[in-house]
Formats: sequence, structure tokens, C-alpha cells
Amino acid sequence: MWRLHQFPLCPFSRAVRFAMAEKGVPCELVLAYPWERGETLSRLNPAIQTPVLENGTLTLCDSAAMLEYLDETVERPPLIGAGAAERAEARRLAAWFTQRFYNEVSAPLLAERMYKRLVSREMPDGISIRNANRAAELHLQYIDDLLDENRWLAGPTFGIADIHAAAQLSVADYLGGLDWGGHQSAKVWYSALKSRPSFRALLSDRMEGVRPPPDYDKLDF
Repeated sequence: MWRLHQFPLCPFSRAVRFAMAEKGVPCELVLAYPWERGETLSRLNPAIQTPVLENGTLTLCDSAAMLEYLDETVERPPLIGAGAAERAEARRLAAWFTQRFYNEVSAPLLAERMYKRLVSREMPDGISIRNANRAAELHLQYIDDLLDENRWLAGPTFGIADIHAAAQLSVADYLGGLDWGGHQSAKVWYSALKSRPSFRALLSDRMEGVRPPPDYDKLDF
């Protein structure tokens, strides 16, 4: 069986878990905190980052590579897209959320509202949090714009763009960084994702010492 080395608020690990659940591929969750620099995680991934997916004979690092591997080795349902143009757009948006959204929203919120609380025992920086909240507002508007043209982010079918975006958004939402007011298209899209059994398991996860908002896992939010 696959083992996924991860921790509850790692957005990249959430993307892999979401995709594996969609594909019906079971995995054992192994708790791994990168900041602890544990021996197992250090051995499996010299970058000492989560997620790491391994089954004893194969070790995969990087969430984008894992999703591509799953789509190539597990036939149904496809996650990359039907045609070359749709696949290119899906990969572009996946990179947008794993890079730009993470750097502007997820990473500062994790640093200020998780790491400083649980690890370094520092007071959070209000300016960093406000900047992340403002960036999140712009990203929600971008999602609204994308959904004006498509049913899902990259086109007519659900796929990797939605998975990576939902994983990042779920962490930002857990940390109180999203204001859904005025973003009806994004809210309807995210509510549809929340209703998927493959995603609901992620929403039941809790990070010890950090509580999400009351409506975090509710379909009506």
C-alpha cells in the first residue's frame, strides 16, 4: 500500500490525498512535520518537504509529479483534461495555485497562524496576515472570472486545476484567510467541491492547537 508522508495543513499533501481519493487509490497517512527534520522524511526527500508518497519500491516527491503519475497509472477518472489545449490550461492553473497562491496566501498564513503558534511561540505579524488576506481577495476574484467562462477552472471537466486550487483554498480557509462575500461563483464552485466525498475527508482533519472557523467544513457557508 502507498504511504503518504504529510501533515494536516500541508496544502500540497491535501492535493495528493484529494486526487488519490478521486482515483480510488488507498493510502496510509504518515504524520511528518518538515520543521522537525525527521530521519525518515530526510531520507525519502533530501528537500525535507511534504508530501512524499512511497510504497517501498517507489518514492515520489512533489505534488504535481504525484498527480501526473496517478493520472498516467490509474485510468479512471482522468484528471489532466481531454485535449492538448485543456491540458495546457490545467497545468498552467495548477502551477498558479501551487506557486503564486501558495507564496502570496497559504505560506504567510501558515507561518503566522500555525508555525508561530505551535513551533516558534511568537506573536503573529498582523501586516503579513492583512497582506495575505488582500491577496486572497484578488485570487477569489480571479476564480470568479475563470468560472464566468467554464464550469470548472480549466474547462468543462473537473481536474488537476480544481484539485490544487481547492487544496490551497482549504488551508487558507482553515486559517481564517478567506472572505467569500461578493464571490458567488467561487463560493458555488467550492461548495460543489466540499460536497464530494473525496474532499470531505480532508475537511474533517484538524491540526492540534489550531482551530478552523465554525463554518469551515459546512456546505452552507
